[in-house]
Amino acid sequence: MLPPLSLYIHLPWCVRKCPYCDFNSHRAGEHTQKKRYLLALEKDLQREAALANGRVVETIFLGGGTPSLFTPDEIGNVLHACGKFLQLSDDCEITMEANPGTVERGALSAYRQSGINRLSLGAQSFNAEMLKVLGRIHGPDDIYVACNEAAAAGFDSVNVDLMFALPGQSLSAAIADVDALLALAPPHISYYQLTLEPNTVFFKRPPPNIPDDDLAWEIQQACHERLAQAGFECYEISAFAQPGHQCRHNLNYWSFGDYLAAGAGAHGKITRAGAAAWRYKKPANPLLYMEWAEKEAASPAMTPIEAADRGFEFMLNKLRLSEGFTEAEFTSKTGQDFVELAATLAGAEADGLVERQPGDRWRPTQDGFRLLNDLQARFLP
Repeated sequence: MLPPLSLYIHLPWCVRKCPYCDFNSHRAGEHTQKKRYLLALEKDLQREAALANGRVVETIFLGGGTPSLFTPDEIGNVLHACGKFLQLSDDCEITMEANPGTVERGALSAYRQSGINRLSLGAQSFNAEMLKVLGRIHGPDDIYVACNEAAAAGFDSVNVDLMFALPGQSLSAAIADVDALLALAPPHISYYQLTLEPNTVFFKRPPPNIPDDDLAWEIQQACHERLAQAGFECYEISAFAQPGHQCRHNLNYWSFGDYLAAGAGAHGKITRAGAAAWRYKKPANPLLYMEWAEKEAASPAMTPIEAADRGFEFMLNKLRLSEGFTEAEFTSKTGQDFVELAATLAGAEADGLVERQPGDRWRPTQDGFRLLNDLQARFLP
């Protein structure tokens, strides 16, 4: 049985590049070729239909970059192309990322009418000085306005991103950020630690006073408890949801599902019969991507995922989930016998990093989540 199928669409431009960001994003300028990019995207989506091969798309995610730099009409045209070339489920979850600093008053209602039914707002912090350090173009008031307008526009599924372990951040300041967000009552929160990724400004020139590991862990524990008390389930290491509001798109990633890819730098994964799977990606530079998509016979290079790598990638993703995985799920999605995993899991269990649950289910412990990178590395082929 084939896994669920999703679609990721990349819109690559931002007002400016944040110093911590390692995503494929580019500063928008007066010569940004949005119209040409959207035409290229439509051709790309048409070709993705061949990879879908009639399978139903369960979720769509428009990421970036800053998708809200595109108008509601432009986003509506992208979604029209999705429906034109692909078979979408009746309850397809369609998420769009938005920056509180780029959403014009009243625009969220128009995005909702265009077909977007889930919104992801990049707040990051409610501290004005911290937002400046992070290079964000919005202030705290913009976050309040965006969240209130999302509710008024009829979005009942909204995520808000919040970061912790920020430069100079104390435990009390981190808790204040969480409390400010909880007051807005979004049904989903992505709460993740600032990391210094290669090829970013922060990696080359780290800001001073980044909390050490002990303080970061103290912040994480205290704020996770705050979120739990407010009724949020931590269903993934950095994802918290009220009942019924888990992100189906991201769950498909973390469950080793399949996903189509359209747009500059977008990555896809497709499974065929027998758990054989391939990965592919589109050119990352927007100009090169447009030139590639405009070619009549453009098609991405498909790279097979070797059997041993399928097992590792399954574990890499599944160990992020609090529910873990079952032995039968591992076998069905990777084509590997569970016995190939058993010895490594037993070692991780002995070290207190995973625990076995009824029904042959395995899940990370609290220590396993804290040392997740080390736990995942144990399953490298």
